[in-house]
Amino acid sequence: MINIVGIGGSLRKNSYNRYLMLEAAKLMPDGSKLKILDISGLPFYNQDIENNYPENVKNFKNEIKNSDGILFVTPEYNYSVPGYLKNAIDLASRPYGDNSFNGKPAAIMSASIGMLGGSRAQYHLRQSFVFLNIIPINTPEVFVTMASQKFDENGNLRDEDAKKFMRQLLENLVNTARKLKND
Repeated sequence: MINIVGIGGSLRKNSYNRYLMLEAAKLMPDGSKLKILDISGLPFYNQDIENNYPENVKNFKNEIKNSDGILFVTPEYNYSVPGYLKNAIDLASRPYGDNSFNGKPAAIMSASIGMLGGSRAQYHLRQSFVFLNIIPINTPEVFVTMASQKFDENGNLRDEDAKKFMRQLLENLVNTARKLKND
């Protein structure tokens, strides 16, 4: 079984990105599963506490370490990733030498009510992948644009083209994770 953890960038209950993460969980390839991690209760990163993290941070880090890969699903705030997503990444990658993301494959998806679908947030997140030593799954890029028109009132994605790209990205992520696990 390939275990992927999902880290969402939106805390809002009815976020299109939350809906996108839930849709991804339904579209996971055979032989894999997605466990969605909750970042809402994580403290702000502070180097003074990084050698004595609270239990929820230790658990968050361990979930990532014990996974075979990561799926980030994030909105775009002010042309970048939300601050609390960046905070969660900082917590999981510290202290120096204890980077939970090291060598893990990761994919990114985003949804937005605008025309760019969260693309700038994805590109900023990809920049962080370099230092984190994350293996990016670059294709296909999944940007759900005009999201308010593509999800129904219950949060179900109605866009079959988006689902097709999601399936392909998830398959690429799982295949890469499987290859790394078997090497």
